[in-house]
Amino acid sequence: MQDLDDLTLLREYAARRSESAFAELVSRRVGFVYAAALRQVRDPHLADEITQAVFIILAQKAANISDKTILAGWLFKTTRYAAIAQTRDRVKRSLRNAAIEKEFQMQTELQSTTPDLLWEKMSPLLDEALAALGETDRQAVLLRFFENKSLAEVGSRLGTGEDTARKRVSRALEKLHRFFAKRGVSSTTAIIAGAMSANSVQAAPVALAKTVTAVALAKGAAASGSTLTLIKGALKIMAWTKMKTAIVAAAVVLLAAGTTTVTVVKIEQHKADESWRVRPFDSRVLDRVSPQVEILPAKLPRGGGWGNGMHGKMMGTGVGVESIVQTAYGFGYVTRTILSTELPKDRYYDFIASLPSGNAEALQQKIKTQFGVVARREIIETNVLLLTVKYPNAQGLRPSTIHDESSQLRMQPGQFFCVNATMWDLAANLEGLLQIPVINQTGVANKFDIDLKWNPNDPQNNSLKQALLGQLGLELVPSREPIEMLVVEKVK
Repeated sequence: MQDLDDLTLLREYAARRSESAFAELVSRRVGFVYAAALRQVRDPHLADEITQAVFIILAQKAANISDKTILAGWLFKTTRYAAIAQTRDRVKRSLRNAAIEKEFQMQTELQSTTPDLLWEKMSPLLDEALAALGETDRQAVLLRFFENKSLAEVGSRLGTGEDTARKRVSRALEKLHRFFAKRGVSSTTAIIAGAMSANSVQAAPVALAKTVTAVALAKGAAASGSTLTLIKGALKIMAWTKMKTAIVAAAVVLLAAGTTTVTVVKIEQHKADESWRVRPFDSRVLDRVSPQVEILPAKLPRGGGWGNGMHGKMMGTGVGVESIVQTAYGFGYVTRTILSTELPKDRYYDFIASLPSGNAEALQQKIKTQFGVVARREIIETNVLLLTVKYPNAQGLRPSTIHDESSQLRMQPGQFFCVNATMWDLAANLEGLLQIPVINQTGVANKFDIDLKWNPNDPQNNSLKQALLGQLGLELVPSREPIEMLVVEKVK
């Protein structure tokens, strides 16, 4: 059995009800599932229950899982659904009994400590970060760092070559880096990759594999009432997610074909709902507006702003086409966008994508049909500035006295002011000001209070660079580096 791959074992179980095949599969994957569950619920007992539920669902659905399925991806999603169901159930119970919630919080504090500081910060965010990736990017990361596959093996499993796999993994790591950086976890893509490889799969309790196998083979007949409730909740989320994906996929295909059908008509009926065209941006408006995908000439003057709401919804008012493209493709760097075709200039638009899911894809299709352009990410060597530490412990770089997630940022002519911000925040603001990619290579993970001042009338920005060095001990070093760029081009 040890020589067979995972899907072969699953097929053996589905076809012949081979308990030994299923037991071997559980023994291989129980640590992967248990570790993912523990990261999300932060409680070993709840992680045990989620692990049981995931393998019961696997046993129930074994015959229906496609040969093309990457099992690590299937287990990751099912574990996440089960963890969400567990969390929902826990919240409901906590509303009935506040003492239960208090006890859970105490257990969480006791169980959440890990010896590695970076992993301690990354771990609670990791599964959310992975879930935010596209399906193929997520599968590439799981194969590379959770299963320690070579890039050649990753490419083979994904049906691409090794070079494509390398680019996909690199792109996914950049996305994870930005996700963590925005939440105050400063690191590098290499360190993130190493942390995932070292910590992502955790040894499950010794008896758990046997318990899981026995309960799963009985299809849940021996499971506790809470586990059965958890399975029911996870299956509901799985079914609803599958249905939403099918609806959105159908809508995108129909929009691409230009066919007028009932699905399109339903979306069109909400065109009159323009309650979202307001200033300033308000995610609450976006989250309650009717489902629609629109790009309209701006109703109000330029500069209204844009942003995201829940479930991937997005909107903006008074913005240019380039900003809409960057939003649709999840790319926030203006200086890292290459326009290989001309976009409309001096024209501003209001846009929205508020479908139940699949908003990025739907907005990309809208851009394609309305403006005739598409975009792709590509690693390109280009001129950059490396933000490095020249003089440690500079007077102007003061460690923040705030120990929560709140922060303040303000960039104005001649001043960068921040409270409880990271080096990533500083690099991002410098990039916007200098209009050249700025790569944070300080290696500093702490948060700081900064009040940086310089002469705003210096066209060469030498005053800014001198202020960085003199006040913060930081230096901007010119270099050429391969970085991810968004290439916007005409539809071929």
